[in-house]
Amino acid sequence: MAPVMSRAYTIVGGGLAGALLAALLARRGHRVDVFERRPDARLRGYEGGRSINLALAARGLAVLREAGLGDAVLAQAVAMRGRMVHPREGQINFQPYGRVDRECIWSVHRGNLNLLLLDAAERAGARLHFHQRLNYVDFAARRAELVNDHDRSVQWIDFDALIGADGAGSALRAAMQRHVDLHEHFEPLGHGYKELEIPPLEDGGFRIARDALHIWPRGGYMLIALPNTEGTFTATLFLAHRDGTPNFEQLPDAAAARDFFEREFPDALALMPGLAADWADNPTSGLATLRLRRWHLDGRAVLIGDAAHAMVPFHGQGMNCAFEDVAALDRLMAEHEDSVDAFAAFEADRRPNAEAIQAMALENYVEMRDSVDNPDWRRQRALELQLAERHPGRFVPRYSMVSFTRTPYAVALERGRWQRELLVEATRGIDDLSSIDLTALDARIVDGLAPLPEDWLELAR
Repeated sequence: MAPVMSRAYTIVGGGLAGALLAALLARRGHRVDVFERRPDARLRGYEGGRSINLALAARGLAVLREAGLGDAVLAQAVAMRGRMVHPREGQINFQPYGRVDRECIWSVHRGNLNLLLLDAAERAGARLHFHQRLNYVDFAARRAELVNDHDRSVQWIDFDALIGADGAGSALRAAMQRHVDLHEHFEPLGHGYKELEIPPLEDGGFRIARDALHIWPRGGYMLIALPNTEGTFTATLFLAHRDGTPNFEQLPDAAAARDFFEREFPDALALMPGLAADWADNPTSGLATLRLRRWHLDGRAVLIGDAAHAMVPFHGQGMNCAFEDVAALDRLMAEHEDSVDAFAAFEADRRPNAEAIQAMALENYVEMRDSVDNPDWRRQRALELQLAERHPGRFVPRYSMVSFTRTPYAVALERGRWQRELLVEATRGIDDLSSIDLTALDARIVDGLAPLPEDWLELAR
C-alpha cells in the first residue's frame, strides 16, 4: 500500500478509545490533537466516570498487541479463567470459560490503562490538551468552541475532521444531532450498580481465588467481583433502581445495605470490612444501551466507542468493541483518501457488529444473574463443551467466539442462536447427557455450520 498523505485529525475525548486512536494515527505521521475535558490524570490521578473493572478479551488484546502495547497492558492485568459461582445454597463451583487454560479474559483497571494509552499517544507525537470541553461546533465553517471549565477560558479551533471518542454522553454526538438526525435511541436498563471493594489479606494476598470472576447470582440481581493486581477485588452490586424487589431505593443507607448483604450475600459480606464506608461514598450509577442509525456526518465528523454504541457491561466487551472500532477506523482512513469514504465504510463495517454485541450484552445479564445457577443451563453448557471438543473450529460456544476469537460479533450472534436452539432441543427432558444421540447431533452440526476462518480462530490456539 502506498504511503498515506499526512492529514490533521481532531479527537474529542482522551479516554481509552481516543488515546489509542491518537497513538495509531500519530504513528502514521498524521497531525493529531486530542481535547479532553478532564485534567491530565497523569499529574492529578485518574478522575474517571464509571470505574467498573474492565475485562480485556482476545480481540481487544490483539489490537493492543498490534499497537505494540500488549505486554505493557498484561503486566498490570490479572487473568480470569472462569466464573466462580457463589449460589444462595449449595457449594461454590468453578465454571471454566474455555476448553483450555489459555482461554481466559483479563481484569484491567480502567484508570491505569488510560494513563498507559495517554503516554503512548504522546510518545507517538499526538498533542494532548486537557481541561478542554467541546461546547459548540460550526460544521459549515469547520470550527469548534472549547471551554476550559478550570479557568473559564474559551478558544476556537479549526478542524478538518472531528472524531468523537467522548463516551456515552458525547458532546460531539449532541452537536451532530443538532445538525442532522442520527436517530438516537437511548434505552435505560432499569438497573443500576454500586461499586464496593474486597481488600487484600494483611500479607497482601487475595481473600478469594484470584483467577476467576466471582458471581453471586440471585435471579433478578447479582454481585460480581473482579481481581486487581494489588490483591483487592472490585466488587459491583447490580440491582433494580426502583421497580421490583429488592431495589436500590429500599437500601437508603449503609445499615440497610448491611442487612441486605447479611441475607443475600453473607459470604461476600465477610470479605468486605469497609462495606459501610463504600456504600456511603460510592454513587449508585445507571446502565443503558445507546443505538444510533447514523454514526458520521459526511467527512466532517464520526463517532466511535461508547459515543456511538454504549452498552451494558455484562459481556465485558465495551472496551474490546471500542478497540476494534479504533483498529477499523485507523485501517479505513489509511485505505481511503477521502474522509467521507472512510467514515462511511467505518459505519458500514462496525455498526452491525456493535448492535450484535449490544444485544448479547443484554442477554448475558440474564445468564450471569440467573442461568449460571440453573441446572438446565448447566446441562446445556456441559453438552456445549462436549460438542466443541468434537467439532473444534466449527461448533464454538458463543462466549468463546466473543471472548477468545476475532469472530465478528454479528457472526457470533447468528451462530450462537443456532447453537443454543440445538442445545435446548437436545437436552429437553433429560437428566443424563449419556442418553443423547451424539452421532445425530454431529450430522446436524456439520450440515448447519461451516468452519470458522482460521484467522478468526488463531488467538484461541
